[in-house]
Formats: sequence, structure tokens, C-alpha cells
Amino acid sequence: MSTPPPTTTNPTTATTTTHPSAAAATNTTNNNNPTTPTHKKLPVPPFSYQDAVQKVRMAEDAWNTRDPNKVKMAYTEDTKWRNRSTFLEGREQVASFLKQKWDREHNYRLIKELWAYSERRIAVRFAYEYQNEQQQQQDDVENKDKP
Repeated sequence: MSTPPPTTTNPTTATTTTHPSAAAATNTTNNNNPTTPTHKKLPVPPFSYQDAVQKVRMAEDAWNTRDPNKVKMAYTEDTKWRNRSTFLEGREQVASFLKQKWDREHNYRLIKELWAYSERRIAVRFAYEYQNEQQQQQDDVENKDKP
């Protein structure tokens, strides 16, 4: 894997491991003007450095909407996740999990950065914070490898 410029963050890996894979949107055209795209094509393998950075930023933006139905669309239909002792398979389980998560985690904010990449995989480092139901501030830092 190629590595982007170093950062000063010192992450831990003690909590979450997921194995999502982004779904590619199709590049369709307007029926009245075949040269005008109506949907932007997402970065798909093989990834360049710029593609990997864009994909990480798009994922961060989706997560920060706190909309489970929007976030689930960033993953393949058969995505497989492990979050501590919870195992999820498929977009609908992901959306249900995220709804429950964000019902408990108020003012959720995620920051993702590219950690490493290859033509077929992207690894991210991320930190998030939220307030629990007692309005106490919580935070975590993790690494995640994505095919």
C-alpha cells in the first residue's frame, strides 16, 4: 500500500473493525442530451491517491449527515461489518444499526483521513465524538482497512 503524507495522530485499534466496500454509482446520461451526465461517478478501483482522498471525504460527509439511509448507500448490498461483538450483513442491517447508534449518540461528528491505499483497497484513520444520553462528551480514534 502507498502511504499519504504522515500525520501526527496516534490512533488506537481497540474498538471497531469493519469491512465495508463502497458501491459504485453508474454514470448515466440525460435522455435529452446524452453528453450531460445526471449522476457523478464515484471513485472506483483502481484508486489513485486523488481518488482515495475523494472517496474518504465523500464517506466522511455522508456519515456526518447522520442519515442511515444515505450512509448505507456508500457500501455494497452484501457489505459485512463487525463492530465490537455485533456482526452485520447487508445495507438494511447497517442502516438499522446506525439508526440505533445515532439515537444514543447525540451530536455525532466523524473525522476521516486517508491512512494508506493501493489500487484496490483504502485504509482510513478516523476519530469521532458524540454526547451520550447523559450529555457526557465521548470520543474514540480507530483505524479501518477497506477493500
